[in-house]
Amino acid sequence: MINIPQKNWIRAFTAHPKQDLIQLAETLTHDAVVSFSQLPQAGLGLITLQESAFHDQFYLGEFPLSSCQVELDYGADLCGTGHAQVMADDAELAKALAILDGILAHQLPGWQQVFAYVQQGHEQRAQLDLQRKKILANTRVDFATLDAAEC
Repeated sequence: MINIPQKNWIRAFTAHPKQDLIQLAETLTHDAVVSFSQLPQAGLGLITLQESAFHDQFYLGEFPLSSCQVELDYGADLCGTGHAQVMADDAELAKALAILDGILAHQLPGWQQVFAYVQQGHEQRAQLDLQRKKILANTRVDFATLDAAEC
């Protein structure tokens, strides 16, 4: 049973080396027909904000963004779609992630192997999040004690 929400799969996948993900996607689609609903593409996304006084939109900056959408067909009524958007300037990675997303989402051949990657990546990300929370807790400052020191 898949107990990790689909919205967290890409983050879990990207905990692994890029070449491992590409190799896994190629291996699992050896016997499948992969077609693109959206071609793999890499580019830039823009971060927009609204300023508070006049409510005008402005661009804060840009970030690398790659995306892809695939259709997988293994024949014998085994088919599905996969989607991926990743903050990286790498269309090949987006393609591999979309394929892995489709395999896992529709439980196509090899989905257990893909789920193992998701579980391992999810655990790695959880450990990293815990380390970051500890670091943040160590840097927290209690400004209430500053007033007491002035008296």
